[in-house]
Amino acid sequence: MGEPNPILTHHPLYLALGPEPGERLEAYRNLSRIALADAPLADLRLALNQNQPLGNDRSCAEIEAVMGQRREPRKRGRPKQEPPEERLGDKRQQELPI
Repeated sequence: MGEPNPILTHHPLYLALGPEPGERLEAYRNLSRIALADAPLADLRLALNQNQPLGNDRSCAEIEAVMGQRREPRKRGRPKQEPPEERLGDKRQQELPI
């Protein structure tokens, strides 16, 4: 809000917005007045709600490598199980001779 804070320091990019504090503040406010189109805004909201990275495949792969975790969205719910006969495979119970 333009009030000084002894804990914070200005970023060099913010300082480059203007020579005077009032000019920088106005320039920064103007940057935030630009409205995003509906599609990018929806993508951003979805990524935030799902705690997923937003970017192209390369940037997402870099994030996964740094974090050591997969960050791709997964299907919701439990995985579907195979029918019992497919799970047993060769271990299917055989009929015993009487």
